[in-house]
Amino acid sequence: MSGAESFVPAPMYLTDAAAQRLGALVEEEGNPGLKLRVYVTGGGCSGFQYGFDFADTVGDEDTIIENGTASMVVDALSYQYLVGSTVDFEEGLAGARFIIKNPNATSTCGCGASFAV
Repeated sequence: MSGAESFVPAPMYLTDAAAQRLGALVEEEGNPGLKLRVYVTGGGCSGFQYGFDFADTVGDEDTIIENGTASMVVDALSYQYLVGSTVDFEEGLAGARFIIKNPNATSTCGCGASFAV
């Protein structure tokens, strides 16, 4: 028996609030196959930034996270920065938006759209 331990990354989560809002947006679009694509790109004031888009296709390397009938998709490169994260939806004085609570981020910008690892 070897002393090596296997590593299983923590999954990502889509909160009920985010799933409800996503469901409403998909219904407005009239395409029940749409999913929320969450991705990470270089840039922003902290080094990386989050992005959101609709996707109606899923790549071979994509990970699908579901909550009820709502689904989000994350590409393999972005997933490594988002492991263990929670995607939520909030409404407040700053407006309504999807947000990411990322335990891997060592710092974030004031608006929460960019982060550093």
